[in-house]
Amino acid sequence: CISRSWIDMIQEQTTGKRAADKATAVYLKNKLNSAQWFINAIRQRESTMLKVMKAIVFMQHEYFMEGNIKSLRPMILKNIAELVGVDISTISRICCNKYADTPFGTILLKDLFTEGIENGQGDIISNRVIQSAVVDIIEEEDKKNPYTDQQLVKLLAVKGYNVARRTVAKYREQLRIPIAQMRGLLAIDTPGSFSH
Repeated sequence: CISRSWIDMIQEQTTGKRAADKATAVYLKNKLNSAQWFINAIRQRESTMLKVMKAIVFMQHEYFMEGNIKSLRPMILKNIAELVGVDISTISRICCNKYADTPFGTILLKDLFTEGIENGQGDIISNRVIQSAVVDIIEEEDKKNPYTDQQLVKLLAVKGYNVARRTVAKYREQLRIPIAQMRGLLAIDTPGSFSH
């Protein structure tokens, strides 16, 4: 907020008996207008950020209750843009490099946005949930005889996630998990469980 005494001083300098020269008056008015515009822009940004966070919490309510990645719902920028009533680019800009402090840790807002895949029951599941299932399966595999991508597809299908082999390969690569042959070699070289 702009100091009331500063506003009064400018008004005194631009009108009344103590009016300064015209150039000074114009300069002071322009500076006051710029300051007011800047404050309004900050308020608008703060208001939009609050609306965006409320929309994200609304969409990911279950996740924010317990912090379990398996509770994440598919959510894209367009979903939040429609809820808030702003352009997708605004949501992207507001969420870029922003974090939320939660009881279960600090999370990057961008990580809450995920695509969805339909499961066997017709429900849309977040790809982060399926990625988590891939990690769980690989952590439990026989380290000397790791699962191939095709075997992972079959094991995911048993859990109700029907995905293509290329999708499993893409998720595995995104998670920086090596192919089965490399995981097998790593198990021989370094005993213990695989960690990505």
